[in-house]
Amino acid sequence: MRICCRAAAWFLVAILAGCNSSQKMTFFVTSIPTGDGGNLGGLAGADAHCQRLATAADSTKHWRAYLSTTADAEHGAVNARDRIGRGPWFNAKGMQVASSVEDLHGPGNRLGGRTSVDEHGNFILAGVHDILTGSNADGTVATGDATCRNWTSTAGHAMVGHSNKVGSIGGDRARSWNSAHLSDGCSMPALRKLGSGALFYCFVAE
Repeated sequence: MRICCRAAAWFLVAILAGCNSSQKMTFFVTSIPTGDGGNLGGLAGADAHCQRLATAADSTKHWRAYLSTTADAEHGAVNARDRIGRGPWFNAKGMQVASSVEDLHGPGNRLGGRTSVDEHGNFILAGVHDILTGSNADGTVATGDATCRNWTSTAGHAMVGHSNKVGSIGGDRARSWNSAHLSDGCSMPALRKLGSGALFYCFVAE
């Protein structure tokens, strides 16, 4: 009887831990793409995708995509670092990956292959480790052709980061989670060529 009670108690603890983890989660990599390659429906479409995935994973928070855009005739440039909250950020496993915006964009962040997981806590496969950002290492918009026409087109290129901080492309920047190198293009075949599945980062927006 005691063994059964203990087993039931541990089962309840596991359930509660899972619930707490989903509510504590403030960062994830999208588990699936949206749209057509780099055409995400703009920032609004990307934000909506983050929100759908997070809600399906039992998060009640407000989410935004970590993406930068260049200035156009109607809007000024948008920096990915300005779209997210202040931190700290935790993944779906409850592990802290950064304590603040400065920490996130500094050498001390704990992003990587075992921590940059999707909204279910699953690892991102090496074959799709190129994550769309359009950003420089400091979280500002990358200059030139680096945002798939502000995430509305399969034309152009995208600046990507390595979710696992590993790669043969990018030289010294290969260990950058948000600014490793440009993609071969913005269509899905072109993104896949260098290791992207058109996935992107999502952060809680405060």
